[in-house]
Amino acid sequence: MDFELTEEQKMIVEAAADIAKDFGPEYWREKDKNHEFPEDFWKTLIEADFPGIIIPEKYGGGGMGMFDMILAMETLVSEGCGLGGEWFLCLSSVFGGLSIVKHGNESQKEKYLPKIAKGLEFCLALTEADAGTNTLNTRTMAVKEGDEYVINGQKMFISGADRAKGMLLVTRTTPLEKVAKRTLGLSLFVVDLPDPAVEIIPIEKHGINYSKTFEVYISDLKVSEESLLGEVDKGWYLVLDTLNPERMSFSAAACGLGLLAIRKAVDYAKERKVFRAPIGSHQALQFPLAETKAKIEAARLLNYKAAWLYDKGERCGAEANMAKVAAVEAGTEAVYHAMQTFGGYGYAVEYDVERWWREVNLIRLAPVTHQMALAFIGEHVLGLPKSY
Repeated sequence: MDFELTEEQKMIVEAAADIAKDFGPEYWREKDKNHEFPEDFWKTLIEADFPGIIIPEKYGGGGMGMFDMILAMETLVSEGCGLGGEWFLCLSSVFGGLSIVKHGNESQKEKYLPKIAKGLEFCLALTEADAGTNTLNTRTMAVKEGDEYVINGQKMFISGADRAKGMLLVTRTTPLEKVAKRTLGLSLFVVDLPDPAVEIIPIEKHGINYSKTFEVYISDLKVSEESLLGEVDKGWYLVLDTLNPERMSFSAAACGLGLLAIRKAVDYAKERKVFRAPIGSHQALQFPLAETKAKIEAARLLNYKAAWLYDKGERCGAEANMAKVAAVEAGTEAVYHAMQTFGGYGYAVEYDVERWWREVNLIRLAPVTHQMALAFIGEHVLGLPKSY
């Protein structure tokens, strides 16, 4: 792995840092408080061509890879945007753009990719109340009727469904009890929104209130055969190809949040004096921050490797899951110790650390739980018996 950044990659990092200067913690504090979408931030990303980073040049994008997108996300997050710096690019560019780049037919690419490169918003409808992490238990059903499919089902925790003009919808096309192999029978569809057959109901959340999340009810949604992404009944393998980049995106966010929190804590610890000397001179504060900084840098490198492998077309599931485990632990510890550095002020909204704490803890749950990432490592990296 050649770690030296190209001139183009350095420009991405510089551009992301410049954008973050105009959309710092105060901006996100207000958006989160008012449950308001960051419209001007998203427009700025579009103007800077960030949604098109991983869209091929043929369709109006930058023609770059997941590694380049990781650099953009991590920089936006760490330079002041918090989780918002990763969130919207993941929803549109990864769920929509990357999935269609990798598995769409030419008609789908021509229809969606130029629009995604210019800011068309997407969402992923995967999770269900009775399936959760076990995607193979998906019950949303697409039934072939003539030259179209009729889809019925329910999805949970679908972020961005209110604004999305496209949805990557995971369904069953063959019931689980009728397939020869458990990983068969799932199919993916690219669905245009809004549609009267798709009802969304908001879910109140602990954080990230600048982006809404929904229950989604699908009642007799009719889509054409051309909406099918890839081959019928083989959607599980396409899902994996989306979930690994999603893990990388959230790992970048966890590392970025940790770096952001550490920087804020260090600045405060240099100035704050309680017993004559700055509190940052005390090893009880210094050592935890130093240790988590080291852990974050290690997690970043592992995540870079995962993205590098993905861009080369090589297997990256082990690296993507290990990076998420390392990033979640390091990022969570970093924000925790930043809050301890601030003491009571760490709990105050005006210092932003409490918001980053709410954000980084989501990454322990999504896009895959910490425990399921460990289960993957145990089985597929260590060779232990399947644990679930």
